[in-house]
Amino acid sequence: MKQRALLLVNRHARHGQQRIAAAIEQLQQLDLELLEKPIEHPRQLPELIRYHRHQVDLVIIGGGDGTLNAAVDALVETRLPLGILPLGTANDLARTLEIPNSLPEACEIIASQKIRWIDLGWVNGKHFFNVASLGLSVQIAKKLTKESKRRWGVLAYAMVAIQALWQSRPFRAEIRINNQDAIRVKTVQIAVGNGRYYGGGMAVTHDAAIDDRRLDLYSLELRHWWQMIPLLPAMRQGRHTALSGVRTLHGQKIRISTRKPRPINTDGEITAYTPAEFRVIPQAVAVLVPEES
Repeated sequence: MKQRALLLVNRHARHGQQRIAAAIEQLQQLDLELLEKPIEHPRQLPELIRYHRHQVDLVIIGGGDGTLNAAVDALVETRLPLGILPLGTANDLARTLEIPNSLPEACEIIASQKIRWIDLGWVNGKHFFNVASLGLSVQIAKKLTKESKRRWGVLAYAMVAIQALWQSRPFRAEIRINNQDAIRVKTVQIAVGNGRYYGGGMAVTHDAAIDDRRLDLYSLELRHWWQMIPLLPAMRQGRHTALSGVRTLHGQKIRISTRKPRPINTDGEITAYTPAEFRVIPQAVAVLVPEES
């Protein structure tokens, strides 16, 4: 019996237009019955998923991390498995799940029907797959335009990060892990990770996993912007957590407070503000993954 799939493609994603036609043909050849609903904006995703929930067996989303983040609440509600066609710039969730950027391979993974239940992060009522952060990463998110991502790809993250570093200023925050005593910090960035990768391939920490039922926090407590430069290579492997000026914490519940409300970036989109309550939601979403994953 054919699997029925709701196919939702963000045609404004970096590779949306060029590659989707071949992917649709391949998915059909792999014996999937597709109900295709092109979208003009990711905010359309939740309504479409909820509306078609009883007509399909799974949801296939073509886009990047921001597109997937827009759909996450509806996926939690409907419990429909998620197939990923990585069409974005960074594709950090796909990287965490070892789904290659090659669309033919991604289609084969979806057709194989191997399901892995993954955790989600949650902050102030909003779910996230990868990382929620405040400070430097918010400035990067504000400066990172669709045009720059389309033109430069993952390099756009590095180019914008260098610009944001010049303008970054430390801020004070209070961190409370699992209702323990508060820790007061002066930092340029706090990141709370559920998955492993974010920001175009940087790792939250070297042993982070998207189904380990914990949140991984790091705080960059640097005095000068140039101290960030030696950290950047280490952040690709998640080894920055062992370096001076980096505080690391882990827990299932985290509270972050600041004197003034500060914006929070979840999976590349600004969706919340401090004070912020973070939680890990174990085994919240089913995702189609490689056989060896």
